Amino acid sequence: MVIRDCMKRKVFSIPATATIRQAAALMTEQHIGLLPVVDRQGKPGGIVQLSDLLSLELPDFFNLLPDLDFVHDFGAAETACPSAEELDGPVTMRMGPVTFVEENCGLLRAYALMMKHNLYDLPVVSDDGVLVGLASRVDIGVAILATWATVGPSVT
Repeated sequence: MVIRDCMKRKVFSIPATATIRQAAALMTEQHIGLLPVVDRQGKPGGIVQLSDLLSLELPDFFNLLPDLDFVHDFGAAETACPSAEELDGPVTMRMGPVTFVEENCGLLRAYALMMKHNLYDLPVVSDDGVLVGLASRVDIGVAILATWATVGPSVT
């Protein structure tokens, strides 16, 4: 089985010319956690994850603390919001590198890439590099587990 057999074909993406505000609005509207950033040909050049945007709101001390268990409330930071200048900045300022696979990629390889790069969703491209789908860890894992049903009973 290959990834095209289990990927979602309805994929939301955003152009590199979009703003952080537009990325946040699309994530909110579509209830998604990853947006591929694509060029005019539909080829991914980066990704914006929910965590990339939420990090705009984390207090400055977040990266300094090795353990957050003792912090029960971030106080006033809970109601903070990024500035209009930050929100209207280019989405490319918050995007990370894109890891993707071609649609004929095997499921175990795709899952291994997701684990290695700490991804929960993986963009899928056609042979010519155009975004054609998105597969989650669950999509891939369930597809792999479904093959186990064809394994005969164990002999004891």
